[in-house]
Amino acid sequence: MSDYDGAGKRRAEKPRGWMRRHWVSVSIASVLSIVLIGGGAYAWGLMNSLKDVDKFQTAVLKDENRPDPAPGEALNILVLGADAEADGNNNTSSIKSDLNEDGLWKEGRIHRSDTIMVAHISANRKQVSVISIPRDSYVPIYDEQGEVRGEDKINAAFANYGPNGAISTVEHLTDLRMDHMVIMDWDGFKDMTAAVGGVKVFIPETFYDSSQKVTWEEGWHNLKGKRALQYVRTRYGLTDGDFGRIQRQQNFIRLLLKEMMSGSNLSNPLSLQKTVSSVAQNLTVDDKFTTSTITDLAWNIRGVSVDNVDFMTVPMAEPRYGKAPNGQSIVIIDEAKSEDLWRMVRNDKVKKYLRLNPDAEKLGAETEVD
Repeated sequence: MSDYDGAGKRRAEKPRGWMRRHWVSVSIASVLSIVLIGGGAYAWGLMNSLKDVDKFQTAVLKDENRPDPAPGEALNILVLGADAEADGNNNTSSIKSDLNEDGLWKEGRIHRSDTIMVAHISANRKQVSVISIPRDSYVPIYDEQGEVRGEDKINAAFANYGPNGAISTVEHLTDLRMDHMVIMDWDGFKDMTAAVGGVKVFIPETFYDSSQKVTWEEGWHNLKGKRALQYVRTRYGLTDGDFGRIQRQQNFIRLLLKEMMSGSNLSNPLSLQKTVSSVAQNLTVDDKFTTSTITDLAWNIRGVSVDNVDFMTVPMAEPRYGKAPNGQSIVIIDEAKSEDLWRMVRNDKVKKYLRLNPDAEKLGAETEVD
């Protein structure tokens, strides 16, 4: 795992005005579309819709327990898809309501992070990379103040220590400063797919998900609402478990981006407003986020297309699966290869990493995803 002694002693100060140009993705799917690729049309709609988005405090994180900010203007955003599994997925409370004013998790909080991604935006604003970390990855867990709390599955960081614990855990794992964080409740994901009229996906072969009691038939399907959520959360009935689910999630995001950026959606005021509202109503962001930030960066990255976004998964060890001391099934990250990846991200050279590592777990063609 990454070890950054002396973190907080900044190697290089960011240029003046850097904070003003910060960009934040707005959800597991929509933010990567609206901000990365949405450009002006979505940006103007977001200006009003995002004024009342829930925010959490990051001041509790101690700077000496964080990696140094990288020089230059590349950005790293931690994106979480959250659920209320401990409450039977009823989502009876918001993430904000589970937080105290000081940014610490309340007792009895119910939200968990079902999906974990690091979105990297290059300094020239022409390249975007999205790196998924399997939720069962076995790593050191850090609390809201950056203190180590033992080893566990990485999704335990958010479940036990909230947004700030998730930030600290991912920062220690990657040695990357997370410039921003966005969290989308899964209810928002359902609403987004309904707003665009569904997303068309191809399922190569029929399989049965015993956990959700759903049979998925071979062929093309138009998925929206609850059905879309079931699809991206499926991990039973297939041989690749969490890795297959990550591919489905990344592919669905890719397809959702295309639907959201289609001419029919952008030119339809009602559809556009529904999409923006579905984001704003289910979003929680860090307190450094401002409406001007998102609109400014949305404009700066307006030239990025869906096909230019690189989706990949953090390198895994061989074998990928193992057992924790308590007997739980876990996913094992390849530490050496992962450090190579994160170093390239830190140096804003993700494209070079992919050229040097042709076997990297990068998302393939749309019809290749189970």
